[in-house]
Amino acid sequence: MHVRHRASTESGGKKRDLSYPAPPNPLVVPVYDNHTHLEIADGQGEPGAGGGPLDYREHLDRASAVGIRGVVQVGTDVETSRWSAEIAAREPRVLAAVALHPNEAPRLAAEGALDEALAVIDELAARPRVRAIGETGLDFFRTGPEGRAAQLDSFRAHIEIAKRHGLALQIHDRDAHDDVVDLLLEVGAPERTVFHCFSGGTELASILTENGWYASFSGTVTFSNAQPLRDALVQLPRHLLLVETDAPYLTPVPYRGRPNAPYLVPFTLRSMAETIGTDVSMLAAQISSNTELVYGTWDSEPITVDA
Repeated sequence: MHVRHRASTESGGKKRDLSYPAPPNPLVVPVYDNHTHLEIADGQGEPGAGGGPLDYREHLDRASAVGIRGVVQVGTDVETSRWSAEIAAREPRVLAAVALHPNEAPRLAAEGALDEALAVIDELAARPRVRAIGETGLDFFRTGPEGRAAQLDSFRAHIEIAKRHGLALQIHDRDAHDDVVDLLLEVGAPERTVFHCFSGGTELASILTENGWYASFSGTVTFSNAQPLRDALVQLPRHLLLVETDAPYLTPVPYRGRPNAPYLVPFTLRSMAETIGTDVSMLAAQISSNTELVYGTWDSEPITVDA
């Protein structure tokens, strides 16, 4: 059962194309989708096959068929973080990340509920198959100056939770590059720090390289207006590269605007390989290795079987 639903119209009121894209050719060497939101219902299945949004198991089956070995299912609040931890505990193709999205922090702080919510994230972080704290960070696009103090407090708390539990950190960084970097350097970043949906250019790429932080590329790297992302991709060392969907958002070209899903990772990976000028299978092998270094292996903890 899905926890959230995505709107069927865009911000301007234009109706979205909700049909799922055709699957790509399978990868020869498999990779992982290290950031996805399968708790969000989006898209329409084929007529006669339910017709509605895909269940998380259908998403995983489609992904497996094209060479996606597993996913990191990412929470953005208490409810979706709990859902993510529970799905990971019973599905061998899923690991979980738990956190409060930076845009949640000001609302929770205003309600006097931020500390309580952070305590729940801390508890969830100890559960089996939770391998990351995320997505957390700073978002100065949707939240104005009045909410920044709460975001900074929340981000600091998440960093400490990640370090206390020995987990990776997945960062949401929107229009806040300098502040994110400054806070990480001030308090000390976790050993494995990932800039989810990397949105910087060559300057931020240099900072990541210097500090050994990972850059995770989504479908945005395929967009025609994303040359700064491709410049950063070329500059970054390959041992710091990851790939993701951020599904159901950020669907790669040629299906931009339609529902995204883990089975569409090959489009992004092949675009990355073309940009770098390398073989797709070689890049897949490198990214698969990188992903396991960040999160561990998907089969290293037992799965809880539902009664």
